[in-house]
Amino acid sequence: MMSFNSASTALLNLDQPCLSIPDSSQHLVSQTFSTTGARWRASLNQMALAAILPWLREEHDPKARVCLNESALSSFWEFVTGTPILVNGLRLILIPTEEIDTEELRVPQEWVDIPAWVADGYLAVQINSDEGWVQVWGYATHQQLKTNGTYDAGDRAYSLNDDDLVHDLNVLWLGQELCPEEALRTEVAPLPELSLAQATQLLERLGNPELVFPRQAIPFPLWGALVAHGGWRKQLYERRQGTVAQWSVPQWLRSGISSMAEQFGWGRTELQLATAGAMRSAPVTGMVRSLEIDGTIYQLQITSIPERTVPNASAWRFELRNVNPEGLIPAGFKLRLLTEDLQPFEHNEDSAQEPVERLYVEVILESGEGIVWETEPTAEGYDREILKF
Repeated sequence: MMSFNSASTALLNLDQPCLSIPDSSQHLVSQTFSTTGARWRASLNQMALAAILPWLREEHDPKARVCLNESALSSFWEFVTGTPILVNGLRLILIPTEEIDTEELRVPQEWVDIPAWVADGYLAVQINSDEGWVQVWGYATHQQLKTNGTYDAGDRAYSLNDDDLVHDLNVLWLGQELCPEEALRTEVAPLPELSLAQATQLLERLGNPELVFPRQAIPFPLWGALVAHGGWRKQLYERRQGTVAQWSVPQWLRSGISSMAEQFGWGRTELQLATAGAMRSAPVTGMVRSLEIDGTIYQLQITSIPERTVPNASAWRFELRNVNPEGLIPAGFKLRLLTEDLQPFEHNEDSAQEPVERLYVEVILESGEGIVWETEPTAEGYDREILKF
């Protein structure tokens, strides 16, 4: 809690606490961005997150967290403001603003109309970076934004006036406790499926950093479909920074893992790969990543396996194991591979009909081909990535 002079206090919602911005977050943003506007947008979001998340953990939910790997946030902030968090089972979006007069909440269309980005609630966050404080001054549900909000096609945002917001966050928690079945979201239209050729063309066009507002350069359904795919969104972010592609598994094995891949949890290690007819398994260098699924830690492993039947191709094994040597994978779990544009293919999935030691899928890939992996149930913080081979 902070104290303020009368000039500052007059602008505050006194029903909500003012939270100090940690000094470290005001000098953050270590990642690069294509424009000064994007960099400042990222700074505002980081300040809001750094102040509000610890407070939510202390006051409302000790397990409150960002909905995805925090390394992925830059690929959102490059294009839109907003940070998705999970509190008491609710998906919420922090929407920061520096506006002195908090007359309305403005939410980028992406958080409202991309099905995978939709939230239960949107928290209006006022930031005073000069005085070092933030305040949540109100919130709206997704249903409120879609039903009562005003859509501005000029900047692709939904807005609600201050009078239409709920100013006491306790109402949100109490409502969920008393009426857990209350609908906080409303249905949104599905987005089109993009082919790999379409996505490649859009990435090339929108990846030019001289295009200052890429989110407004193409119709929203195309834009939404592109950035809803975590792998394409990351590629677009990297292109706009002029970053060399960092998602090649063969390159990781040859030359060491990229810093980007390390941030997302990938590591390189020696694995035991069973070989036909062998009494022992042969040690091989492979890629590993820890996944938390339903509160248990698993490990996704990727190893190269012998393949000589298809020219200019290589064979790979994706394997899911419990990190506990005595642990099993429960019945109903699935490991699935998809093409870069999320299409299934023959023998792309392994499922556990009963508790098993491992799930695995083997695939033959041409040089440069991309693969997307996923699990059921979904791993905590999962955000699609395209691994190149």
